[in-house]
Amino acid sequence: MFRFFEALFSKNTRASIAPIQQPCLVPPTAPDFVALDVETANSDRASICQIGIAQFRNSAVVDEWKTYVDPQDHFDKGFVAIHGITEATVKGAPRFDALVDKIQRIIGGNIVVTHTEFDRDALNQAADKYGLPQFNCAWLDSASVARRTWKEISIRGYGLAEVCKIVGYKFHHHDALEDAKAAGQIMLAAINKSGLDLEPLFRNTSDCFENYFSTPPSYARRIARHGAAKGKLAGEVLVFTGELTIPRREAANRAAEIGCEVANSVNQRTTILVMGESVLSDNQKSYKQRKAETLIAKGQNIRIMQESDFRQLVNY
Repeated sequence: MFRFFEALFSKNTRASIAPIQQPCLVPPTAPDFVALDVETANSDRASICQIGIAQFRNSAVVDEWKTYVDPQDHFDKGFVAIHGITEATVKGAPRFDALVDKIQRIIGGNIVVTHTEFDRDALNQAADKYGLPQFNCAWLDSASVARRTWKEISIRGYGLAEVCKIVGYKFHHHDALEDAKAAGQIMLAAINKSGLDLEPLFRNTSDCFENYFSTPPSYARRIARHGAAKGKLAGEVLVFTGELTIPRREAANRAAEIGCEVANSVNQRTTILVMGESVLSDNQKSYKQRKAETLIAKGQNIRIMQESDFRQLVNY
């Protein structure tokens, strides 16, 4: 196990001890860190069904670990279609609370890289689910780092697969370990391109915490957003309903980037309602959908769209 403060603050340079999959991504020297990714059974981030962790040292993966997890929750068809993990897949797998000690031994006191805040929040929500303390580590968002490193994706197109195309890294998407290693390779590529160590990347990334060892429950914040004034849908007021295959906060960010104000509830200002695939598959109308239809019957102009249409709209 490598030490966090040594990785973050050491000024000693270290030569690479082993090549990684794409040599063009290897910076001359790189600090140690852990990359982590999870898959979930449904839109509840606590429903972790797979965890993957890769340990990076001197620009190489030196250890890796992956496990299925019994989420003790239902598997949404939309999520299964993405990662292929089912109730049968996790049969006999350990529950999250049985894995916490092992996870803490791996990531505790280290820099932990995830691509967007989804995996960080999922891990902490799962800990909350079982009444366990949150993890003591320093979280670093490789998506935020990528957006500051490559100008062409500063606004959109910074998903894991899109960034890996830019850096030339090939992987099998939506496998937790594969995604974790991909996030790590993005960090190496960003370090290589910028010439920065992780300490200035921490300072320059607004999504990282000023207090490295605090993990406020950001998932508890609501997803209301102000829309970009010059976005193509500026003036629209958008609301989500049902389970999305996109992380809800990511969907809200994407909607705001194209100009939509994102609201939490349907009312007289609503102009767009995006329905998660679960609403459609279960053939049951959500409260928000019923309210929108009532307002439409009264003459309000509300466009109801499926999540698939929304994904096309925001190029996700």
